[in-house]
Amino acid sequence: MTSTKTESPGTLDRFFEISARGSSIGTEIRGGLVTFVTMAYIVILNPLILSTEDVAGTVLSGSAVAASTALTAGVMTVLFGVITRLPFAFAAGLGINAFLAFSVVGSVTWPEAMALVIINGVIIVLLAATGLRKLIFDAVPVQLKLAITVGIGLFIAFIGFVNAGFVTATGNASPPVDLGVGGSVATLPTLLFIITLLAGGVLIALRVKGAILIALVGGTLLAVVFNAIWPFGLDFGFAGGIVALPDLSLVGAVDFSFDLQRVTVVALVMFVFTLLFSNFFDAMGTMTGLAEEAGLADKKGDFPRIKSALVVEGVGAIVGGGTSSSSATVFVESGSGIGEGARTGLASVVTGAMFLLAMFFTPLTSLVPGAVAAAALVLVGAMMLTQIQKIDFTDFRVLLPVFLTATVMPMTYSIANGIGAGFVSWIVLHAFSGKAKQIHPLLWVVGAGFVIFFARGPIEAMLGVA
Repeated sequence: MTSTKTESPGTLDRFFEISARGSSIGTEIRGGLVTFVTMAYIVILNPLILSTEDVAGTVLSGSAVAASTALTAGVMTVLFGVITRLPFAFAAGLGINAFLAFSVVGSVTWPEAMALVIINGVIIVLLAATGLRKLIFDAVPVQLKLAITVGIGLFIAFIGFVNAGFVTATGNASPPVDLGVGGSVATLPTLLFIITLLAGGVLIALRVKGAILIALVGGTLLAVVFNAIWPFGLDFGFAGGIVALPDLSLVGAVDFSFDLQRVTVVALVMFVFTLLFSNFFDAMGTMTGLAEEAGLADKKGDFPRIKSALVVEGVGAIVGGGTSSSSATVFVESGSGIGEGARTGLASVVTGAMFLLAMFFTPLTSLVPGAVAAAALVLVGAMMLTQIQKIDFTDFRVLLPVFLTATVMPMTYSIANGIGAGFVSWIVLHAFSGKAKQIHPLLWVVGAGFVIFFARGPIEAMLGVA
């Protein structure tokens, strides 16, 4: 008589619930590797975004930011995978880093900006731990949440166009900007930008894994060729080699002693509020979408260990601020690994391990020309624009706030201005068109805060604190 023995799942399988979710260890490893390849570009892109000079004239070291970016992404992705058992990867959030670089450090130093990121993270952790984060998320109109994502996408893309020299300032009142030089593409860096942008677009359209990373590498190699034939000032030397111990000098470079002679308390509060808002809604929306894609969400959009996931996401902001790499948050590119079959936190552990390994290859990040990296910004911005299809524009009460949110951001070079314009206009249009009851009480509070933010100059002058 032959007996059949059913083999029980191993410890790793049981811990991550691999078999229970219809996956396998091999599938999870493959999914984790695909996610890493898809989002590895952030190690190159984040230092370029955070290269802005702060109010004190300080510029962060590119190699140090790259190392901190990889370290934070690795630690947070592993931590998230182990605690939540979900296949979501973390890295420096695009949009938040742009806000720091192009809005915040015009008023504070980089160490002070990272202190604001930490404060934002602590608030998120407290809100998540008490359950308030989900309540607040559910209270804000979905159209405004989507509009913020669209606006950040346009803002990031505009930064890319400017950095590449594709859009330039004319110095005239009209038109204030122009295409390239004198209305034409007249420089090799701008040509590199266009080629990299179009090549990346083709790869994304063909659904090639790691399309942005491939575009960055290809654009850099093309720049080497261009520079050899027509030198235009690029240095592609490997004086220190391609492998090196990571420069972690920015870890702990945080300053909570804000100079109130240089920046007002109102401005600091609004900076934190904007960081909180961007971090808060972008992460929750991304997590919900990824959970649905992985088949882990219920009818309400909730997913396993949602409270733990939201707490850990807040910790990502604290760790990102502490390492001077900007707030680490869940990346939508995690969907590439989910598409490969990843369903558990083991995939996240694999992705995180790859980021930790990438710390030792950060010298490579200095090779990417700014114009090539600018193409990646435009590609990311274009992908963020897809959220607009989920908005119903038949109601002008929705159309105008969404329009203002999405356009004010790039036009004023400020994410905070865009969010504020959207919230205030939403409240005014609904309140004076018979729909006041549809305005959640929280929105009135937020709207009042933004009115103070927009009028802070006259208010400070009136109070004698300007």
